[in-house]
Amino acid sequence: MPVRTQEPPASTITIESVLQRAARYLPAERLEIVREAYEFARECHEGQLRKSGHPYITHPVEVTYAVAGLELDHLALAAALLHDVQEDCGVPNERLAKKFGPQVARIVDGLTKLDKLPLALGGGQQPTRDSIQAENLRKMFLAMADDLSVVLIKLCDRLHNMRTLWAQPEDKRKRIAIETLEIFAPLANRLGVWQIKWELEDLAFRYLEPERYKEIATMLASKRESRQTNLEEATEVLREHLAQAGITAEITGRAKHIYSIAQKMQRYSHEAKAFDQIYDLLAVRIIVDTVAACYHTLGMVHQLWRPIPGQFDDYIANPKDSMYQSLHTTVVAVGGRPLEIQIRTPEMHRVAEYGVAAHWRYKEGGKAARDEERIAWLRQLLDWQREMSVAEDFVETVKTDLFRDQVFVFTPKGEVVDLPAGATPLDFAYRIHTDLGHQTVGGKVNGRMLPLNRSLTTGDVVEIMRSRTPGKGPSRDWLNPNLGYVRTSHAKEKIRQWFRKQEREQNIERGREMIEKEMRRLGLDLSERQDQILQIVNYASWEELLAALGYGGVSTQTIARKLGALIQEEEGPEEPPPPLPDKLAPAIIGSPGMKVLGIGNLLTTMARCCNPVPGDQIVGYVTRARGVTVHRADCLNILNEEERERVVEVEWGLGGRMYPVDVRIEAWDRVGLLRDITNIVTEDKVNMVGVRTIESGGEGSVTILTTLETTGIEQLSRLLSRIEIIRGVRSVERSIEHRGDRHRAKQKSTT
Repeated sequence: MPVRTQEPPASTITIESVLQRAARYLPAERLEIVREAYEFARECHEGQLRKSGHPYITHPVEVTYAVAGLELDHLALAAALLHDVQEDCGVPNERLAKKFGPQVARIVDGLTKLDKLPLALGGGQQPTRDSIQAENLRKMFLAMADDLSVVLIKLCDRLHNMRTLWAQPEDKRKRIAIETLEIFAPLANRLGVWQIKWELEDLAFRYLEPERYKEIATMLASKRESRQTNLEEATEVLREHLAQAGITAEITGRAKHIYSIAQKMQRYSHEAKAFDQIYDLLAVRIIVDTVAACYHTLGMVHQLWRPIPGQFDDYIANPKDSMYQSLHTTVVAVGGRPLEIQIRTPEMHRVAEYGVAAHWRYKEGGKAARDEERIAWLRQLLDWQREMSVAEDFVETVKTDLFRDQVFVFTPKGEVVDLPAGATPLDFAYRIHTDLGHQTVGGKVNGRMLPLNRSLTTGDVVEIMRSRTPGKGPSRDWLNPNLGYVRTSHAKEKIRQWFRKQEREQNIERGREMIEKEMRRLGLDLSERQDQILQIVNYASWEELLAALGYGGVSTQTIARKLGALIQEEEGPEEPPPPLPDKLAPAIIGSPGMKVLGIGNLLTTMARCCNPVPGDQIVGYVTRARGVTVHRADCLNILNEEERERVVEVEWGLGGRMYPVDVRIEAWDRVGLLRDITNIVTEDKVNMVGVRTIESGGEGSVTILTTLETTGIEQLSRLLSRIEIIRGVRSVERSIEHRGDRHRAKQKSTT
């Protein structure tokens, strides 16, 4: 579905609309500063137009109208009207402070982007668009930790920008939509501002996946009448029964948002469930006077309709971090249709709609009345930004540690610790104390010893076993993303800090060992790739990169992934072999994923002597009977080929197929060794084609030769890392033993 590009109707929101909305909760004398801010902003933006063609002043007015909907105070409303005058009109912050007071000036400064301001980076590097945007986000997060109204205004600003995103170029639309989905919608969710969260998600989804958006919207529209009928019937039945029980209640239907439906459809597709089986497409909200009435109503609902097992949540007894409270249950209601029911009090409903804004009021003198316990997670922002000098790392930490779903686990003393979903016992240890994390040697979950990379679930009781050796530090394996020991950025940064404090020479030596080992087991020549590696990871010197590898600032898996992508983009050797007669233009022929300079529809096959995968440098060999065979460029059969006119240029094209790779594993034999290897391979959805075991060297030593069908170097690197830590495995690497003479003889016999 093409995204709308024509201009929508002009906004009907005016400053009078803003003042009327604000007058519902603010005294008249406090509205004067709002009107003054509007007049000042209007003069500053005079003559400026938005990309939509509308006068620029319509944007701050729309933003302020949304801010008034959150019922923020008069200073926040004034700052919302003025939020672009410093960036777009060059008004100094000192002038704003003098005219409207220091509080308004601080909020505006927190909202001002750094795009047009000088930004210094270490090492003489020029700031990139990504680094500038990361600095903008860090600035906003830190301003939020000092004054929450900064981020609430920013969410309203982003909401209006998303509503008018149609006016931006396509590449900018997608970039802004991705950032909205990754940063601003999760932030609105964490702050509990559900209305903004849902609209941001739907708008971003519409621009990122327009076809899916249209498909779901069409499905919803086609069944709207039947859903509405079912909702009305269920609502009427509820009203009758609650009235008979003497419970005063407000009952309303609740619309399901398109993005959340898309997420559920994706999850359900793995379980072979259909669109009609999404339980909360039909939803009713019941608002009653007291907490006791909530539970009384829940009991009546369950007497009236059969509850669906596993679909009940008590967020009153266990509120979310965003302060959200409600009872959720799903029942089989009228006509046998699933119906989600939410039950809450008016105060809970207010928090559900406005989140932290419902508790954010200013006392006289401009001091915020904060509920520190409810938003304690904001204090982590200040700690993290002091630890992280690179803005991108800080933003990534916020995304992974604050915006993911939470699990709640217990210490042996019964204290609750909240962690991001997927966190491990090591993440738990580092959340308790850095030294405890460094000295961890094992963990008990619910009284049982479990691997340190096992994910925790809500309700687990975690006990950390610590080393008795003084000064013990973390393992470098903990930073390997393929092994999954730590999932939170907080824990990763603490581990990196420990290694960063070690001797530089020690880190360089360790980094050299790591990169040599990774390239060796992937079958790549490090000396040929050194310049490429420096280019893709953006380090000034080889020693700087080795030191960063040594302390965990960059991982070998990241290098393998980026190197594989870079090699696939290369056009081929600088001096191609002599061309064949009648060579035609490049065409995708034979095997999918391969571009070959050839003649007509030639058959193409992967050479079994060297098994190339995406990321390898490759060439083709034209046979007389079997089309083109694709070899690694360093294959002995190609290097020794006498008829060079048969060697043709090939390159990796479209993805989507699997490539066989020979792997050699050296290990100590034991019961269950092959099973453990097979489990690792299966978890990554990789096919293992043939396995051969050979006793080697006596004393229980065994060599396992197998072929794995992978998607390329990135997946291969991940698999080899995971296989290497299996108990008993001494080494694992890509086998580069060519079946040279035998294969070449067979190939020549067909010519």
